[in-house]
Amino acid sequence: MILNPVAQRFVLHWGEMGSKWGVNRTVAQIHALLYFVGKPMPADEITETLGVARSNVSNSLKELQNWNLIQVVHIMGDRRDHFTTSSDVWALFKTVVQERKEREFDPTITALRECLESDELAKEDAESQKRIKEALGFMENLSRWGEQMLKLEPSCLMKLMKLGSKIQDLLNLMK
Repeated sequence: MILNPVAQRFVLHWGEMGSKWGVNRTVAQIHALLYFVGKPMPADEITETLGVARSNVSNSLKELQNWNLIQVVHIMGDRRDHFTTSSDVWALFKTVVQERKEREFDPTITALRECLESDELAKEDAESQKRIKEALGFMENLSRWGEQMLKLEPSCLMKLMKLGSKIQDLLNLMK
């Protein structure tokens, strides 16, 4: 498949952004390609379209599956695995947030709790103990807020986003 200039720009930019977010460039480009084309693609077509090594595509597809961002589908009469992703940007966003929470936030909260429960904490100065407690409180609150946001319907999330700083004005009125 030959990508038109808009598709090329989208895929290349998504790859660049992926590397800034700590995601392998090819992983991000494959996800962008599947999102952009909106139809299942076999690995050999992805390889040809992006001009990257087949082994790189294979490893990237496994990574995307581990993140629950792509699925394997089968097409009648074709024995190859085809890969697809959701076309719902909110579903993708929620998946990424949930996966990052499980991989990054939850272990950090666990580590901070272990620090607070450690007998060794008493050997640290009061300010260091306070910073650990504050970091844990912040992470727990942020995690709870994220869980609540994940439960909201996309239409409600969009309204919240559009409110922006107006929420602060509303809260100030409630004082």
